[in-house]
Amino acid sequence: MAKLTILEYPDPRLRIKATPVRVFDAGLGQLAKDMLDTMYKSNGVGLAATQVNIHKRMLVCDVSEERNQPHVLVNPRLLALTEKAVSQEGCLSVPGIFEDVERARAIRVAFEDTQGAPQELQVEGLLATCIQHEIDHLDGKLFVDYLSELKRERIRKRLEKERRQRTEPLARAKTPAL
Repeated sequence: MAKLTILEYPDPRLRIKATPVRVFDAGLGQLAKDMLDTMYKSNGVGLAATQVNIHKRMLVCDVSEERNQPHVLVNPRLLALTEKAVSQEGCLSVPGIFEDVERARAIRVAFEDTQGAPQELQVEGLLATCIQHEIDHLDGKLFVDYLSELKRERIRKRLEKERRQRTEPLARAKTPAL
């Protein structure tokens, strides 16, 4: 299985709205496997195709402690939402940042599986939060969009600084000493 590259905020490709999946073939099944592998290797609980620069309406998630209850939702649509609750969220595309976000505590979602068969789930708690978070990605929205402009700007600057610090040693290592 391949580990896919996860786009990081503020990459503009994270803002592209995903298009519905129309072809349900072996390639879609392989993409789901690759996304799950990438999510597990990155210690995440959810991943939207948009985050790996594939702009199809598909997400994967697994919030189980044992990491053995994967869900693959193709063309997910929220059907019902309950009262809201605030919980801390993080994101593989916004590494190391955790903030409080208000979302529905429980949801009902319709989707197709990788074979194109219609499915429906009613879930609550962390799985409900995760699915809402990943559907936001498919719509070009990130959890930082729920924060103030000031917080978003601080997060953007912090992540850019961390990226520079990660790449500077590599650049120096490639420069021959004189």
